[in-house]
Amino acid sequence: MRSTIVICALLVAPALWAQSAQPNLRGIWQAQNTAYKNLEGEAGGKSWIVDPSNGKIPYRKDAASLRDKNFLERRTADPVLMCFQPGVPRAAYLPEPFQIFQTPDRVIIVYQHVHAYRVIFTDGRPHYDEGIEFYMGDSRGRWEGNTLVVDVTNFKPETWLDGAGNFHSSKLHVVERYTRTAPATLRYEATIEDPEVFDRPWTIRMDLSQRTERNAQLIEHECERDAQGVYRHPPQFR
Repeated sequence: MRSTIVICALLVAPALWAQSAQPNLRGIWQAQNTAYKNLEGEAGGKSWIVDPSNGKIPYRKDAASLRDKNFLERRTADPVLMCFQPGVPRAAYLPEPFQIFQTPDRVIIVYQHVHAYRVIFTDGRPHYDEGIEFYMGDSRGRWEGNTLVVDVTNFKPETWLDGAGNFHSSKLHVVERYTRTAPATLRYEATIEDPEVFDRPWTIRMDLSQRTERNAQLIEHECERDAQGVYRHPPQFR
């Protein structure tokens, strides 16, 4: 049923959007960076964290040890490698594209990765009650000038923030900002807070590129069961 509703919304989205005055974020977008590996940067490379200025995630002392454990076990413990939905904000900077659709009262993001999608309501409705959890969170959006601001809550705690084991709890709260800064560039920013894991809120920022090649589209992304019976990504998605 939910898939049917999303498909119907996507079919009518272009006509409805044309009647609205919203900034146009529609298109297929993809990160062209290595943030998906480690938001703090790999081996002295660029950090995607702009606040705090040292480019480091401000972990609570009692949470840092779990991050270290995740890092050591990342090749088998990363939920993305076991075909879980990636969560937010990680879905925005995976090395796979996503597509944005718009209607006057919602923005829909469809990700190539494991058929994940989000419906971001922009009509002022409240979040779901606390305790109702989703891998991709519960999203509510609003427009601030040319920027789509998305408030995301109600997360399941199983997802990671990147491939280096950076994690969160069910208290995660993310505020995303999507701004089209050029015809083929989308500025993505996310402020992340979780009082059970981090000492304070922190922010990442990066540019996403529009896929402008002819006939660009999302492709089917499936998982395979390995010899141990665990679902894993086929080689082209690892």
